[in-house]
Amino acid sequence: MHPIEVLERYWNHTSFRPFQEEIITSVLDGNDTFALLPTGGGKSVCFQIPALIKPGICIVISPLVALMQDQVNALKQKGIKAMSISAGMSYSDLDTQLDNCIYGNYKFLYLSPERLQQTLVQERIQRMNVNLIAVDEAHCISQWGNDFRPAYQNISKLRELQPTVNCIALTATAKSKVIDDTLVALDFIDAKIFKGSFIRENISYQVIHTEDKNYHLEYLLNQNKGASIIYTRSRKATVNISNYLESKGFGVTFYHGGLTNIQKTERLHLWTNNQKPIMVATTAFGMGIDKADVKSIIHYNLPESLESYYQEAGRAGRNGESAIAVILKKNIDEDKLKSQFLSNLPSIDAIKYVYKKLCNYFQVSYGEGQNTAHQLNFKTFCHIYQLKKTLTYNALRVLDSNSIIALDQRFNFKTTVQFKISNSEIFNYLEQNKSQNKPIKALLRTYGGILDYPTKIDVDLVATKAEINAKQFLAILKDLEAHNIIDLNIANTDSEITFIKPREDEKTINPIIPIIEQQQQLKKQQIQSVIDYTNDDSVCKSLQLLSYFNEVSTADCGHCSVCISNKKSDSEQSNQSIKQNILDLLKDKDRSSRELLNHIQCSQIQLLQVLSYLTEDETVVITATNTYKLK
Repeated sequence: MHPIEVLERYWNHTSFRPFQEEIITSVLDGNDTFALLPTGGGKSVCFQIPALIKPGICIVISPLVALMQDQVNALKQKGIKAMSISAGMSYSDLDTQLDNCIYGNYKFLYLSPERLQQTLVQERIQRMNVNLIAVDEAHCISQWGNDFRPAYQNISKLRELQPTVNCIALTATAKSKVIDDTLVALDFIDAKIFKGSFIRENISYQVIHTEDKNYHLEYLLNQNKGASIIYTRSRKATVNISNYLESKGFGVTFYHGGLTNIQKTERLHLWTNNQKPIMVATTAFGMGIDKADVKSIIHYNLPESLESYYQEAGRAGRNGESAIAVILKKNIDEDKLKSQFLSNLPSIDAIKYVYKKLCNYFQVSYGEGQNTAHQLNFKTFCHIYQLKKTLTYNALRVLDSNSIIALDQRFNFKTTVQFKISNSEIFNYLEQNKSQNKPIKALLRTYGGILDYPTKIDVDLVATKAEINAKQFLAILKDLEAHNIIDLNIANTDSEITFIKPREDEKTINPIIPIIEQQQQLKKQQIQSVIDYTNDDSVCKSLQLLSYFNEVSTADCGHCSVCISNKKSDSEQSNQSIKQNILDLLKDKDRSSRELLNHIQCSQIQLLQVLSYLTEDETVVITATNTYKLK
């Protein structure tokens, strides 16, 4: 079967995107192939179509459990047999599933790089009729890549197990050094390299400096009607911003990792079908989702790297129509970014300490513990050993990414509550039990759907709102359950820890010290690159991104925030004229940026740029109420 026929049959498309057909042909010709396709370039099709054409099964290595499952589900919906081997699978289930890959006519087996290290998995792979090895997110194999995972360097073992099978490595973001590392680590021979351009001509990259993000959020959404994603740094922010926009009449919903699978599916459906065109989400949202008509991507907080920003911004305008990617930046955002990602980087001593306490917490003896799984209550663990939560969590993530442990945040273990009585009956109950008034109202106002379905709740959050401690709040919940007012399922754990290596204390950690130090240095460079990008108002934003990814171009895009501010059309005033208008208006009274914009005929970007100049030279100052006044 010809590739285009497979594309039409399973994907209902009649033509390939740039480079897809050439990459597929290279793979079918038996070449080791490296594909660098920016976000939206359709990487998965590049290995899925050759695997469907050739007899046998394709082994796909991916670091992202959620993305693996999404791809497996998408293949199953097309009638294609696919499976993923998850971390929590028992030995007997693993044994059965691997047998299915040998005898069950499966076309795709998705594995994490850690799973590949298991002897049972290696033995069964040798017996499989493997037609292709696909390495997704291949930049993870390089120490200089974003999200480096040492376990990725063991993927070369696959090539020993299946020495005649060719390999395709795929990524959306990789610099030249990362590509070179990947080719060596995967033992590529005479590699065919395909590099799509990082230029997205239809996207207007913008950075808006403002002390009133909500105002600019509304302005951007009103000016750019259509599907949008607003990225935030926390779950709480997704809820708050969604509620704010809803109060302003926007069709909006929110999405984060703490929602149930049912809630995620419902909200994704609402957004995908433009019933709720605006999605407020944490940055994991959008990965593996192919929605072509996204009009705007707005970062409410600074991204943690230009790699992640480019991927997230690239979810806009995949249909080729004009779109915007905007970063909203306050003066304090740089300090917040450094605080979140640099101040909380755990030291080597802190990582060793957390690892040792983790072993003690689960009573793992020296030389033991390998492949044992344990339920972890993170808050209790931190309380017992007087550990700072953020530093401890980051230490666990370092141990996870370096394959010392596997950290599985089991949000399905959270406490769930559903009211069994009507709204009026609840308030009748409160009349008789006034001591529970505040906690119950706090619960109802925090979780809107709690009357309709079992809802995961944050016990500490509701207890804090009700001005009681968590123990008191849990006692109230148990009392409500006893009176048949709620259905209650109390969770005692929020994570699962699997020890991948036996406990050897410092001997376990010492080999990964150089990797940790190098990755922390890389993180500092990435943070600085984001700060430099947001502060550089002299070079075209598109050219700045291209330069970061080692792509040479000299032509300005013409429609980013820098290019727009440099244009002087007949309908816009010069910066000098805008400056004089601002100064004249501020003689009367202090004014906000929106008031100034209402009085001055210029673009929003121009106004903010001139205000920035005026505050820098201290002609104008910002007041405590975010208005501008003459100094």
